[in-house]
Amino acid sequence: MQSGSSPRRQSSIHIDIPPTIPQVPLHSSSGKLRIPLDQCLPRLPPPRWLLGAKPSRLLQRIFSVYSLRLIRGSRELEGYDEEQVRLMEEVCIVLDEDDKPIGSASKKVCHLMKNIDLGLLHRAFSVFLFNPEDGRLLLQQRADEKITFPARWTNTCCSHPLGIPGETGADLAAAIQGVRRAAQRKLGQELGIPSSQVPLDNFKFLTRIHYKAPSDGLWGEHEIDYILFIKAKVELNINPNEVQAYEYVSADELREMFKDEKLSFTPWFKLICNTMLFEWWSNLDNLDAFTNETQIRRM
Repeated sequence: MQSGSSPRRQSSIHIDIPPTIPQVPLHSSSGKLRIPLDQCLPRLPPPRWLLGAKPSRLLQRIFSVYSLRLIRGSRELEGYDEEQVRLMEEVCIVLDEDDKPIGSASKKVCHLMKNIDLGLLHRAFSVFLFNPEDGRLLLQQRADEKITFPARWTNTCCSHPLGIPGETGADLAAAIQGVRRAAQRKLGQELGIPSSQVPLDNFKFLTRIHYKAPSDGLWGEHEIDYILFIKAKVELNINPNEVQAYEYVSADELREMFKDEKLSFTPWFKLICNTMLFEWWSNLDNLDAFTNETQIRRM
């Protein structure tokens, strides 16, 4: 995988912090590590339970505890659209590799490649909305204002359940219901689809994919992505800050789009298309054999 981030150090991890935050000596099986606490609230001392934690779990805990902070003045976000910068303050659900929530972190923290390369993983969802009359799939082209993967074509809606009541979930059943609520919310925010036209129970959960992909040298994705299908006749009121174009396509038309070198696509959408989408799509009216998969697909 290519990215512009610095290579991971084996003996220590160094992150710049305000001088008011002390460095904490930590121990692991590989020796003594000295890890400054990154992106903390000023003058907040480290909690005692950090001492002696294993580095992999430690890093997740650091991001979970200290990610609720002011980020609008961050150098990484200079020059981006104001609304998209605001959305980077949203709180994502931080996971272990078995999709168990272990904390929360801002969207900005979760999407910086330097954090992804340390193993930071969060929950996401991808909605595929089909016209019930002809089975065509609604695609969107992401707005130029987007911070990650701008201007790329992708599935109907892709985003994150947030660390808010109703969208979290520790076990699979609760997590599925949480991403359904998040999907309904984001379909409204991005595409202007009324929630009444996409009832929660109409979203069919198929599976989860675990993937990692850079956007550029600074930003990227590392997600366990819940795949949701829904057939719905919807009214669209596009949010231009999120979506610059949309199109309903057949399976054959989508295959032709992939042949067009002038078009670019999000990595998760390409992964899903290259592995599972067309088989699912051909069984759109009989999806029971493909739904509610419990195993996470590692991509």
